[in-house]
Amino acid sequence: MVAIPQGVTVAVSGQKVSVKGPKGASEREFKVKGLVIKSDGASVAVSEKDGAKLGPAILNTVESHITNMVKGAAEGYEKKMRVVYAHFPISLETKGNKFVIKNFIGEKKSREAVIVGATKIAVKGQDVTVSGPSKEDVGQTVSNIRAAVKIRNRDPRMFQDGLYLVA
Repeated sequence: MVAIPQGVTVAVSGQKVSVKGPKGASEREFKVKGLVIKSDGASVAVSEKDGAKLGPAILNTVESHITNMVKGAAEGYEKKMRVVYAHFPISLETKGNKFVIKNFIGEKKSREAVIVGATKIAVKGQDVTVSGPSKEDVGQTVSNIRAAVKIRNRDPRMFQDGLYLVA
């Protein structure tokens, strides 16, 4: 049973759950045979059809995903990153759904990371804030940024430039 806070609306259509709140909206379809999701306005209940043997692992997983969706719509998710460089100043900018990293370890070609879903990236000096209503989208965007600044063919003890997660 997932409680719905004030200001958040949950719409359930079969196995499709849509959540809207002050920090944004997210939508997800759970393709599990025998799964029943019901909403009464104040809470969302996850159960199984009669005769279906899903088990508590699947039911609790779906319930946790819905809890994360409700929390994201109400409060949002946020990750903070810090830019670290030794010799070549890194410049960052957002272009559409791409996060562009320029002058990384002196490279002429800029590196790009994909921004997933409704995630927003704010750059302020050396601090980068990745925020959004979906926990999965925020985490995947941070992972895309970390993968984009991975240093290959150089000594990692000497070249420690990059964007690092701080909170």
